[in-house]
Amino acid sequence: MTELKGALIGCGFFAVNQMHAWNDVEGAKIVAICDRDPERLKIVGDQFGIERRYSDAEALLADGGFDFVDIATTVQSHRPLVEMAARHKVPVICQKPFAKTLADAKAMVQACREASIPLMIHENFRWQTPIQAVRKILDAAAIGTPFWGRFSFRSGYDVFSGQPYLAEGERFIIEDLGIHTLDIARYILGDVKALTARTKRVNPNIKGEDVATILLDHNSGATSVVDVSYATKLSNEPFPETLIELDGSDGSIRLSQGYQLEVTSADGTRTIDVSPRLLSWASRPWHNIQESVYAIQQHWVDQLSQGGEHSTSGADNLKTFALVEGAYESAATGQRVDVGALLR
Repeated sequence: MTELKGALIGCGFFAVNQMHAWNDVEGAKIVAICDRDPERLKIVGDQFGIERRYSDAEALLADGGFDFVDIATTVQSHRPLVEMAARHKVPVICQKPFAKTLADAKAMVQACREASIPLMIHENFRWQTPIQAVRKILDAAAIGTPFWGRFSFRSGYDVFSGQPYLAEGERFIIEDLGIHTLDIARYILGDVKALTARTKRVNPNIKGEDVATILLDHNSGATSVVDVSYATKLSNEPFPETLIELDGSDGSIRLSQGYQLEVTSADGTRTIDVSPRLLSWASRPWHNIQESVYAIQQHWVDQLSQGGEHSTSGADNLKTFALVEGAYESAATGQRVDVGALLR
C-alpha cells in the first residue's frame, strides 16, 4: 500500500493523541502541521519532528503535497476549514462536534460531496475495543433481537482542568460527551426516529449542562436510554468508560466497569475481558480513548486507500449530530422531537 501523506490543522490538547496515533498507523504519516499559536506549533512540531509548519490554513492547503487533512480545531472553525479543504479537493477528517449547527454540518457534507472528496468525522468512541466487542456479540445474534438498551457515562472526573474552555460554553455535556454516547447508541441499536431529553446543571462554576438523560425511540422498535453526567461522585471512578446494558429476545449483554462483558444466552452466561490495549504512548485511564483514536485513524487510511465508505462519514454523522440538536430542543421545550424532521 502506498503511504499516504497527511496534514494536521490544530495542535491543541487532543491533537497530541492524534499525532501519536498517526505514528502508529500503517500506510500514512503526517508531513505538515498548522496552528495560529506559534508556541503550540513549535511544541508539536519539535515533539514529532515535523518540519513543514504553518500559521495559516489557506497557505498550507495552497502549498499542498499531502493526500488528506486532519482538522483538530475547535468547533467554530470546522465549517470554514472543511469548505476550504473541499475547494482544494483534499479529503478531510474533522474533529467532533461536527459543527456549530445542523445547517452548517449539512453544508459541509454537501461541499465535500460536490468536490467528490471523502469527509469523515473523528467520532472515535464507537471504535473503542469494548464497544466493538458488544457490536460483534450482537452481529452474531447471541441475544436475538435487542429491544432495550442503556448507554451510560457517569463520572465526577475534572475535565475542565485540561480543557478549561468547556466550562465557558452555553452547551456542554450533550455537545461534548453525549454526542459520543448517542453515536454509540446509534451504532449498536440503529438509527433513531424520535427522542425526549432532560438536562441539569449541577456544577455552579460552569455555564452549560453537566447532566443529561435522553430517551431514544429507534427505527428498529428498540428503546434506549442515554444518560451522561460529569456531576456523579462514585467510590470507584469509572472515567472514561461507557457502560452498556442490552436486553434481547434470547438473552442480554452487560458491559460493566473494568471492561467486563457479560453475555447471557441460551448457552448460559459467560464473562469476557474486553480491556483496551495500553499503547506505548498512552496513559491510564485515557488509554481506552487513545486506542480508539488509533483505530479510527487506521480505518480512515484503509478506506481511503481502498476507496471505501467510512464508518463515521459526514453523511452518517449527520444522524448523530441531529440527535444532539434534537436533545437540546427537547430539553428546552419539554417535548418529544421527531429526529427525521431535523434531517429533512
